[in-house]
Amino acid sequence: MSESLRVKTLDAEWFAGHLQDRSMRGIALETASMIRSGIIEIGTHLPAVRELAQALGVSPATVSAAWGQLRRQKVIAGRGRNGVWVCGDTLSPRPARFEKIGNFGDHIIADLALSSPDPALLPDLRAALQAGVSAENLNSYQREAIAPALLAAVKPSWPYEAGAFMAADGGFDGMNLTLQTLLMQGSVVAIEDPTATRLLDMLDNLGAQVLPVKCDEFGPIPESLQMALAKKPSAFIYQPRTHSHCGHALNAERYAVLAEILSTSNTLIIEDDGIGQLSREKPISMGSVLPLRTIHVRSYSKAYGPDLRLAVISSSEDLIKQIKSFRNFGAGWSSRILQQALAYLINDEKTQQGIEHARQVYAQRRKAMSDALKIRGVTIPHRDGLSMLIPVPSEQFALVTLAARGIAVLPGERSRVGPGQFIRISTSQLKTEQIDVIADAIVLALG
Repeated sequence: MSESLRVKTLDAEWFAGHLQDRSMRGIALETASMIRSGIIEIGTHLPAVRELAQALGVSPATVSAAWGQLRRQKVIAGRGRNGVWVCGDTLSPRPARFEKIGNFGDHIIADLALSSPDPALLPDLRAALQAGVSAENLNSYQREAIAPALLAAVKPSWPYEAGAFMAADGGFDGMNLTLQTLLMQGSVVAIEDPTATRLLDMLDNLGAQVLPVKCDEFGPIPESLQMALAKKPSAFIYQPRTHSHCGHALNAERYAVLAEILSTSNTLIIEDDGIGQLSREKPISMGSVLPLRTIHVRSYSKAYGPDLRLAVISSSEDLIKQIKSFRNFGAGWSSRILQQALAYLINDEKTQQGIEHARQVYAQRRKAMSDALKIRGVTIPHRDGLSMLIPVPSEQFALVTLAARGIAVLPGERSRVGPGQFIRISTSQLKTEQIDVIADAIVLALG
């Protein structure tokens, strides 16, 4: 055995002799076990699918499905003529795109990679947390979908009359719960391109076949959505208000066109309102016209604080019931203390004035960067949000050029499905004295 293991490409007969369970699950689990124990080393090429299938006496589809499971866990890589090889021995699924954000080193003077709120513009939580301990059913193990106080607080600003609501531990938790519950492994999914990095990680984890839907200043382009729907995706995911990367938002005309297109399909509509109350746009949802298959997820982290870790999901009673049931594998419900605290903040006049002030400050910072670039011959539209997408001839050149000047940004490859080269810079925590330095560096990064 030791002689065989020194060979970089495993022999199919040797491999088949070490696999006892020849089901898809068994092949994946036993291969993973050999990789984890070091019997199969990182860098080893695995036998060709057809060759191994013949040695095992199973169909090539069974081997391909097993490799797909290991590929989703980032244990193996490659496909087709180049073959498949072992690329890692950490077998738990992980958000590869998101994990690459950060850790740029001590020389970075401006970290613009993560689009997060300015802590100085978040509300004071002391009174809210004090109010939180007055929540009903505190410390009960009753699995309550959403606290009554929070439901009453969010309903007045909700974009449609939803059949049911539930709380989640932040926007991405809400999106992950929705995707894990309602989509099968390998589902075809249409999504805006570009989109949030973490959404693509979630879809990778599901082994989804992702269909990009192009966008313009008013959101998803109707013709692109029609092309995607022709392939009968299980779901269409988009951001109805301010887009986290591009800053665009649906207008009334585009909303009506997209609603008509979506009405001709059976596709689930999953809405990610990630900016939430920091958006200058009014709430909007396809739930107004297609309530039975629209899932609307609104995050409250950006406006009220990431440590509140809360979002609210709405949909039909049937879909919310399914998501609630899946959640019972884990926590089952969100902290009543935090839900009560958020309800307090939503109803607090001083907090709402602070959020309006934050919206104005974020808009000023984004505009200041846009104006600085325009002076230098780079025109970026004045849009909403906490970040700015900048097309570049080469992402790699832009990243190296900016990093050499102590500036970290998000490369477009982390958040796009289709072609195109761009970087995303966060504008939410820009310091006035840094703007000219950053604008000069961006001009250089454009080549």
